[in-house]
Amino acid sequence: MIRVVVVDDEALVRSGFELILNASEDIRVVATAEGAQATEVVRRERPDVVLLDIRMPDVDGLTALEQIQALPGPPHVAMLTTFDTDEYILTALRSGAAGFVLKDTEPQQLSQLVRALAAGGVVMFPEASRALLRSHPNAGAPQDADVGRVRLLGDRERDVLVLVAEGLSNADIGSRIHLSAGTVKDHVSSILTKLRVSSRVQAALLAQRAGLLSANGGSTAGTAQEAS
Repeated sequence: MIRVVVVDDEALVRSGFELILNASEDIRVVATAEGAQATEVVRRERPDVVLLDIRMPDVDGLTALEQIQALPGPPHVAMLTTFDTDEYILTALRSGAAGFVLKDTEPQQLSQLVRALAAGGVVMFPEASRALLRSHPNAGAPQDADVGRVRLLGDRERDVLVLVAEGLSNADIGSRIHLSAGTVKDHVSSILTKLRVSSRVQAALLAQRAGLLSANGGSTAGTAQEAS
């Protein structure tokens, strides 16, 4: 059972997400909270996934994210936002959030996103991410020198990076390009080292910024499972 905590300042949002997610047999919302109670609720409930509103009046999402990540064995956190061009998203992603979820996400897709997060995956929407980077090119986004590091990647590593940005697990990437999961894991580690980033999310942002995903028009949720 995937244990989820929903943190939002609006009771209607909390109850709506709880109703949708609890309809899935493998997901249970164990608690909901406002920003001020977020850290204590997460500490008490020890969820696998936290859906965290990025803008709250009492304790903002970025502060709550920092507090939650400081807990022992922190859960996977995705930021909830109404606008896909919210400048705070980039800061949250670069601060360790595993992705972001739009509040108007289709109900049937929400459970898939939570499963991806629980598996340690990247939850990214390529179209929304590109819109975000276009709207806020300097809001925590990588600099041109960082993007230039993409050119250090070999062809196979670039292939793997694109699939990482699409949110595929190492096993799924291996199936797609006919490599073992272990070999893919080695490629991912090499990619993170060459790009000088610490997470798959940050690598995915660089892939977006470098234009590697320009051919991918749809939105994709991640199921990346293995740590690098």
